[in-house]
Amino acid sequence: VQLQASGGGLVQTGGSLSISCAVNGITERTYRMGWYRQAPGKQRELVAVVSSGGVTDYAESVKDRFAASRDDAKRVLVLQMNSLKPDDTAVYYCNLNSPYRGNFWGQGTQVTVSS
Repeated sequence: VQLQASGGGLVQTGGSLSISCAVNGITERTYRMGWYRQAPGKQRELVAVVSSGGVTDYAESVKDRFAASRDDAKRVLVLQMNSLKPDDTAVYYCNLNSPYRGNFWGQGTQVTVSS
């Protein structure tokens, strides 16, 4: 299973950015996907998860600003980030957790929000 994240970059405070994660090497769809982030000097934290049924859950810090979605036909997970703040600056990692195949991480994509 391979996860390829893309779409990170530099954006000003209040701006928007969308990041994507392409999934390869898995055919069954009973997996949960999510986005995590890690800022310098901090632990990796959960940002959003999307269940195999499409149910989403978010960290309190990003609720009402971020939206996660998955397209299983295209094997893509997307995170739309709005009203970005400097505190959102981090490396964002996509994650796939399958009850049959295990837990997998993408390589991470940098998101930088300038003040």
